Amino acid sequence: MQGRLLWVDDEIDLLKAHIIFLKNKDYEVTTCSNGTDALDICREQPFDLILLDENMPGLSGLETLARIKDIQPNVPVVMVTKNETEDIMDQAIGAKIADYLIKPVNPNQILLALKKNIHRREIEHEAAETSYRQEFSRIGMQIGDNLSADEWKELYRKLVHWELELAPTDGAMSEMLGMQKQEANAAFAKFIRKNYEDWIAHPEERPLLSPDLFRTAVFPRLRDGRKVMLLVLDNLRYDQWRVISQDLADDFDMEEDLYFSILPTATQYARNAIFSGLMPLQIRERYPHLWVDEEEDEGKNLNEEELIRTHLERLRRKEQFTYTKLNDSVAAEKFLSGVRSMPLAPLSVMVINFIDILSHARTESKMVRELASNEAAYRSITQSWFRHSSMKELFKWLASLDYDIIITTDHGSIRADEAIRVIGDKNVNTNLRYKLGKNLNYNPKEVFEVKEPKRLGLPAPNLSTTYIFATGNRFFAYPNNFNHYVQYYKDTFQHGGISLEEMLVPLVTLRAKIR
Repeated sequence: MQGRLLWVDDEIDLLKAHIIFLKNKDYEVTTCSNGTDALDICREQPFDLILLDENMPGLSGLETLARIKDIQPNVPVVMVTKNETEDIMDQAIGAKIADYLIKPVNPNQILLALKKNIHRREIEHEAAETSYRQEFSRIGMQIGDNLSADEWKELYRKLVHWELELAPTDGAMSEMLGMQKQEANAAFAKFIRKNYEDWIAHPEERPLLSPDLFRTAVFPRLRDGRKVMLLVLDNLRYDQWRVISQDLADDFDMEEDLYFSILPTATQYARNAIFSGLMPLQIRERYPHLWVDEEEDEGKNLNEEELIRTHLERLRRKEQFTYTKLNDSVAAEKFLSGVRSMPLAPLSVMVINFIDILSHARTESKMVRELASNEAAYRSITQSWFRHSSMKELFKWLASLDYDIIITTDHGSIRADEAIRVIGDKNVNTNLRYKLGKNLNYNPKEVFEVKEPKRLGLPAPNLSTTYIFATGNRFFAYPNNFNHYVQYYKDTFQHGGISLEEMLVPLVTLRAKIR
């Protein structure tokens, strides 16, 4: 059976041909001729869809609709009417009808309404799986090619597109995509090994990296006389941006791109590089008082405002700027209550830490891990936060300003589920995706090994410091109490290493739509 239908129409006897057509399509059809009977029937049995005449004696279609929604609030109702007046349409839409058909209706119109409202999800799922099945081989061939930086960006966009399309199906195609993403990440790690050092040595020839963001995205707009609001959403993945963007489409025109986060893909390195316009080694050499080494207890991102200031001064830029860091909704509400009465600087920089906090909470809290049990759930929580926190109000306010709004992040994260062993002394840093130290013991075949950190623009606290980076979905674990450690961190979202999810991150410009 395709579905259970109720058709309510005071001229139901004239619709026998339509009803026979639907029964031949394997629908079970119940009929009645007035709203009162319709309500009694709805109390007795559930329906997958109701076809409801708008103009009936006794209870009108709109009155019947309201009472049906009290009895079966989730059933889709298709209004069928001769009346095309805008007022009736507005009332029906306001009462949350699923569709609107104008009499005389033909069977194919009705069938289309049923497919849209009963079978839409399964049709969409089947179409998505069929389309990905056709695309699978082409993506596989691309992964095997010698891709450029721009081609890797395009391939990652494609993988995220299919991840979002297939997420509702959760079937065999989703598993195939997961394997294809692992294959892509293995090839991407080889690409980074081959090219990253050259990118650092030849900045004029590299793709956009963290230190280049102000020079490429911010300063040209300031030169053109535009005011700029730079929002850095810490630890924002591209797939999370794609779901958040759905809530901004009505208010903003968007220009979307990706850029490469530097290594390590961690806040201390990548975000400081964004704000300073320098690689971490350059920050340490030029502004030693603004750089904090890994082994020091001091906070690693307490000097961001000063790094922005030195960046502007170094380039002899005269723009005034403001810097704000928001760690929770309370801080956002406080900011919004004060900022509306203050003039904004030509450059406003804002760091929003919620997503990074969520990532860490998912590791540490069993409840949060249950709520964000997979990547689709992780995206859903991010979207829910955006919709129901002060962020929504923040963007409503931004839509009222004549600003270029740049949304970006310092790095993304990957769901890590394969542990690899590493041994280090007590001074080794705690990050699970990269390690640095002078006495590291590991399998070189399992990591990206950097024995000369300065060639990658990285500081070396000691002459013999080595950096190692996890690739793909791996994470580092110590042999001591290995199984407990692996069980605790398996399937958590981590950052610091080399993967598409961590290194290819969103760079988006918004402009408020002209109303």
